[in-house]
Amino acid sequence: MAVRVLVVDDSMMIRQQMGRALAEAGFAVTEAKDGVEALEQLAAVAEIGLIVCDFNMPRMNGIEFLQRLRSDGAVSGIPVLMLTTEGNRTYMHQAKQLGAKAWILKPFKSDLVIAAIKKITSVAA
Repeated sequence: MAVRVLVVDDSMMIRQQMGRALAEAGFAVTEAKDGVEALEQLAAVAEIGLIVCDFNMPRMNGIEFLQRLRSDGAVSGIPVLMLTTEGNRTYMHQAKQLGAKAWILKPFKSDLVIAAIKKITSVAA
């Protein structure tokens, strides 16, 4: 069974680009346009194996999302990879403290993100 990845980004273009790359690499994909919708997806979709999350989003940014995720015992262990234009070291440190496994800056190379996801999820490359 393919690992299901939740892609959380307010940009439809990024969600589509990431979704295509993930699908081509054999992952199942679920999308959300912000942290609020991501929490709804986590409640509705079983077996999310990894979350790819933007930082700058309306309603709930990436750090706020990580805080909420980590406080919910049912989903708190899901690994998160931050994929964002935000390069602020303070935010990077906060995300790491909240358990983010990686922080990749946009624009991104799909093959590098897929390699990171495979490493995090222990999927053979």
